[in-house]
Amino acid sequence: MDLLPDSRAKNPTGLTAGKGGYWVPVFCANCGIEGGKVPEQNMNFVFYQCQKCSDTYGEVAGMMKVPDEVFYEKMKNEQLEAHGRFLSEQELVTVIQEDASPLARLIKGKG
Repeated sequence: MDLLPDSRAKNPTGLTAGKGGYWVPVFCANCGIEGGKVPEQNMNFVFYQCQKCSDTYGEVAGMMKVPDEVFYEKMKNEQLEAHGRFLSEQELVTVIQEDASPLARLIKGKG
């Protein structure tokens, strides 16, 4: 079975404390460049490929590919449509934990 690598460091540094807990940096699975942060809590796997590596090496077979700009636009639109505003970090963590909305599915990559 082919498994994708986890894009978080084995011994993470650079954690950011937030209202919902700690946020862990993620890195491109190909080149290692930092690619943002994900919540430490409720996250058991993260795969990230930067745009440059995606353009160079192509899509990973069997995986959905969405450019960051498209994902963030979807996140923005879903928050505004469902809540009429952008949610705080803590509110987003709560949305993920409740796992019962289109926004939660989008964040988890299922929407």
